[in-house]
Amino acid sequence: MSNQNLIARTEFAAALNQIATERNIPVETILNAVKEALLASFNKDFPSEYEKITAEGKVVIVNLDDETGEFKILSGLEGAKAKDMEDVTPPGFGRIAAQTAKQVILQQVREAEKTGIITEYQGRLGEVITGMVQRMDGKNVIVDIGRGTGMMPPEEQVRNEFYRLNSRLSFLIADIRETFRGQAVIVSRSDPRLVSALFAREVPEVGTGAVIVKGIAREAGNRTKIAVASTQEGVDPVGSCVGQKGVRVQAVINELNNEKIDIIQFSEEKEKYLKAALAPAEVTKTTFGKDETEVTVTVPSDQLSLAIGR
Repeated sequence: MSNQNLIARTEFAAALNQIATERNIPVETILNAVKEALLASFNKDFPSEYEKITAEGKVVIVNLDDETGEFKILSGLEGAKAKDMEDVTPPGFGRIAAQTAKQVILQQVREAEKTGIITEYQGRLGEVITGMVQRMDGKNVIVDIGRGTGMMPPEEQVRNEFYRLNSRLSFLIADIRETFRGQAVIVSRSDPRLVSALFAREVPEVGTGAVIVKGIAREAGNRTKIAVASTQEGVDPVGSCVGQKGVRVQAVINELNNEKIDIIQFSEEKEKYLKAALAPAEVTKTTFGKDETEVTVTVPSDQLSLAIGR
């Protein structure tokens, strides 16, 4: 074997490995894309030969050497081994196939790459990431989230936030949704889970499970109330979330563009829990319905707006 063949062989294998590594795609996927591209090119540029073969009840396959990159177009009975099939590669087919093959390969690689990205983020739903606002697509905000892009539709945006190009923000990986352009990673700034996830990032006790979030109510951009409880004796859930001199809760507030956050302690005693949730308004009376899913709360008339908020 000549040095030139060795170099060509090395270059083909190196190119395959480079694409596979850079795009995080299996080598087998790329080889299949090459075969499909060559077959599509043969069908397009030599339709009469292709039709003649299929009319005889035979199939057309591509035999590709994954070490050298050399290929042959073969025809024969379905299920037959390559060595028992006829070589029907047209003269000069390599040059004719190159452009078509290139386009199909690029498309296949893009699709495989997108599938890989979707699969990766499918396993990261509910996670907080830092993303950069890339562009606007109608009312949707397109965000650079690392390996790919995320889409933030209007319902996942905060009304009083303005999303500047190239600004870096925290987003929640909220969903994988089918759009007219295929599957898309949906990111959110308005989802209540974003607040919980930010506390898990900023408060070690929440991250380890020593403090857990029992309930959350959010009016995105204005105010959030979050109820926390401790799973370990001696751990103050509210104090842990507030932090020394309020440094921990302030970090979350900063990430949410100065949204107000009230942290209350969860209690199994419903009346006590309600009073904490409606503080600083003073609850004078609570009346629970028969199934306890509804409750009537009485507060002084001058504290009505304080109790119900906006």
